[in-house]
Amino acid sequence: MPPNNQQPVGFQSPQPGQQPMATQPMPAMPAPGTQPAANPAPVVQPTKAAPKQNSTQNSLLLSELRDNMIIMGDGSFRAVVACQSINFDLMSSREREAVEFSYQNFLNSLYFPIQIFVRSQRVDIGPYLDRLEETRRAQDNMLLGVLMDDYIQFIDILSQEANIMDKSFFIVIPYFPTGDLGSVVQQSKGLFGKLLAGPSRQSVTKIDQAAYEKAKEEIRNRVDSVVSSLAQVGVPAVQLKTKELGELYYNVYNPDTAVREPLGDFSQVTSTYVRKGQDPMTTQNQPQQGAQ
Repeated sequence: MPPNNQQPVGFQSPQPGQQPMATQPMPAMPAPGTQPAANPAPVVQPTKAAPKQNSTQNSLLLSELRDNMIIMGDGSFRAVVACQSINFDLMSSREREAVEFSYQNFLNSLYFPIQIFVRSQRVDIGPYLDRLEETRRAQDNMLLGVLMDDYIQFIDILSQEANIMDKSFFIVIPYFPTGDLGSVVQQSKGLFGKLLAGPSRQSVTKIDQAAYEKAKEEIRNRVDSVVSSLAQVGVPAVQLKTKELGELYYNVYNPDTAVREPLGDFSQVTSTYVRKGQDPMTTQNQPQQGAQ
């Protein structure tokens, strides 16, 4: 115990009418003959790396469009057959039975998996209304002009209040070089894994020439089998070409933009033709054809 006339170290005597105030304790002094400890090194916190951004090309499952086929990123192949619809409700009972029996035979004749794809697309009524306006301006009959005005107004209001849709029907024919059944099961197992996985590095699909030629032949045989079987059902079908496949993918991945900005007619797409120039001196020195 300290003497009565001394205060403990680190304690300040309060003034009259004040509360006692605690102070910080004094640091401990090092023992004699020892060196003071050096300042500890600062602790560096590990910084988190910025997440890698996944590109649009890495999110696509396809790798290339070539020879009327779709080459997927895993090395498999696809072909798309466009089908025309038939009005089943307007058929008689005998015609319905014939269609159902033919469709049953079509499914039983398949030795490979297929995918039936039904796509609904909004129709742009703008070009149709413009054509009606041109016809209306060229109309001299007053009564027909009034009727056309009412019809144009009706179509315009209808397109604003309701979405006019058009349905397209496709059959996707796959070919897996490693086998159909095993590849389908493996893809179904790894579907959610691919969707939930992070961004992956872009890989190059490598296929040798022999496997590619075999895939082309097998795809051709499968397409012919499907088209002939659908013809027996009464459904006209045709295989999509390379340019048509590109347009289909453009419309599927850009549903809103495709209505306003369609790709258009590929036959009207032109490019600049560049020919290698020739030295004028060399051209003058060359003998002209037909000279004696």
